[in-house]
Amino acid sequence: MSTPATMRALQQTSLDGPKDLRLVTDVPVPSPGAGEVLIRVTAAGVNFLDVSQSRGASAGGPQPPYLAGIEGAGEVVAVGEGVSGVEPGAHVIGVGITGGAFAEYMVLPATGAVPVPAGWADEQALGMVVSWPTALAALKPLGQVEAGKSVLIHAAAGGTGQAAVTMAKHYGAQVIAAASSDKHDVVRALGADHVIDARGDIAAEVARLTEGAGVDLVLESVGGDTLEAGLAAAKRVTGRVVVYGLPAGEATISNWDLVYRHQVHVIGLNIGVLIQSAPQVFGEVMGELAALMSAGVLRPGEPTVYELADGPKALAELEARATVGKLALLP
Repeated sequence: MSTPATMRALQQTSLDGPKDLRLVTDVPVPSPGAGEVLIRVTAAGVNFLDVSQSRGASAGGPQPPYLAGIEGAGEVVAVGEGVSGVEPGAHVIGVGITGGAFAEYMVLPATGAVPVPAGWADEQALGMVVSWPTALAALKPLGQVEAGKSVLIHAAAGGTGQAAVTMAKHYGAQVIAAASSDKHDVVRALGADHVIDARGDIAAEVARLTEGAGVDLVLESVGGDTLEAGLAAAKRVTGRVVVYGLPAGEATISNWDLVYRHQVHVIGLNIGVLIQSAPQVFGEVMGELAALMSAGVLRPGEPTVYELADGPKALAELEARATVGKLALLP
């Protein structure tokens, strides 16, 4: 099948949010450069970073107008100079941090193009290179989860949160999952030991459930006032709080807070920086993910799918926290 000259794509036209995401029909199809592959996108993952970029809230994010979307899966149709080990016809998933996934074709770094597991549809692999590695990095190398430890997971009904609940239970941790009340059944079905209201007094609920001790690890992906709740919920001195998201906005923590109020370990996680600055750690994470998939702990995803033209709606619903699990756009 020949590659067309132009394609359909979603273009972000301002930094005023998903409402200014526009479907365009005559965008030039990109060409793969050295070390890159071109894929025909069959499914694009929707991530909160897409929302953050649309509002100019991500560090170093693209400036409008730009083609949106960072996570794409599909069939390799061309390879650039110097690429080996990835052939046309292969189905892969990868991340292009500068965008371009919400389109019919996308360029990916060849080294980051991960094969879609045999027997999986492309959309079922969404999460393999963003949500799942983020959850596992927060739990294992950074959070040091192990059997008998206790974990508080914020946004537990989202794509990353669900993966975190599943993996934490696999490792033998006691899981307290925070989610809005209409999503509690979803999280409970994943095996969470306790499910609490994300809009309630989280610190007080954790204190009640742990008899005042707090949890060993907090996975904090919400931001705003929720960061304060996570700091208060962690065990004094030994507790860890891994921060990897801020959809509710920025929060401030001072050295005074750390000395006199929250004597805990605060760890920041950005999966892109982890890949670049600690590739060995990321390699270990991906190796562990492969083992979890082989063991059936992590199974093919079942994303909620939207047509490409409905991308603005998908991002708006994600921003409003009205969604459950992974979201996918189908070009």
